[in-house]
Parts: sequence; C-alpha cells; structure tokens
Amino acid sequence: MSRPAHRRPEYHKINKDLFVLTYGALVAQLCKDYEKDEDVNKYLDKMGYGIGTRLVEDFLARSCVGRCHSYSEITDIIAQVAFKMYLGITPSVICNNSSRNEFSLILDKNPLVEFVEELPAGRSSLCYCNLLCGIIRGALEMVHLAADVTFLQDRLKGDSVTEIGITFLKKLDEKKYRRKK
Repeated sequence: MSRPAHRRPEYHKINKDLFVLTYGALVAQLCKDYEKDEDVNKYLDKMGYGIGTRLVEDFLARSCVGRCHSYSEITDIIAQVAFKMYLGITPSVICNNSSRNEFSLILDKNPLVEFVEELPAGRSSLCYCNLLCGIIRGALEMVHLAADVTFLQDRLKGDSVTEIGITFLKKLDEKKYRRKK
C-alpha cells in the first residue's frame, strides 16, 4: 500500500486551558521544591531555553518566514507570528533605544496567567512566566543571535502592563556553527 504523495503533517493541539492549568501546577510545585524565588526563576528560564531551542525548528518550518535583516524585523516576527502561532496573542512592539537593539513586547493579555489572581504569599520576586523569556532566548540563540530577555513589568506584581524586554547583545559567530564539509 502506498502513501499519498502530498500529505501535510498533522499537528495535534492541546486544549489551552489544560496547558495553562498544567503550567500553573508546575510553577506551584517549583515553589514547593525551591525556597528562593531566584531559584524558581532560573529553573523556569532554563526550561524555557530548552523549549526554545527545539521550538525554533517547528516555527521556521510552519511559518515560512524569510531571513530577517534587522533587530526590529526579528522582534516584529516574534510578536506578530510566533506569539500568535503558539499563544494566540499579538503583543505590541516598542523600540527602547536609538541603537535599535533594545525592544519591549507589551502583552495586553497573557494566557499563562488566565487563572492566576496573584502571586503566592511571600513570593514577590517570582517571575511567574519566566518560561517565556527562556523560550525567546533559546530560539534566538539557535538562529545565532545572543539576547538578554527579561520581564520588565508584570501585571501579577501590580504593574499596569506585562512587558518583556529583549536586548540583542551581538550576532553569534556563524562559522562556529557551520558544518564541516
């Protein structure tokens, strides 16, 4: 029996609510396992980094975006394509300096905190969604861009908006990553 010639791969989507609740349970367990918020934040960032390094391949295959020629173009792709594709939201982008290497993603709605009313008591320095920073950082590194990605503002901490800051540090040496023929 032969296979159909042009069959598209099937992507299974999980229920958004199930994902958000599972993420909440993960963060709650990490808060039980680690006493310091900094340790929880580092672990979430490390997890996100691992996800980002793998997710970038799926993103490039499914989105069909071409090569970007500026940091602002990259940030627009992250906001308008990646966030829409994986979280169903489109953050607004703001450039923060004249060098055009510092940007902010402003999230009007953050699906990861949909069922969270406030941070746990005594956890004021917890970055609940630090996984997102790790994902962005890991994905950028896989396309040879070093970046510092942090939460600048968070509605869970009483700020008026949720803001993720992206600072492009330098372009990584592509020769280091090329295959030897």
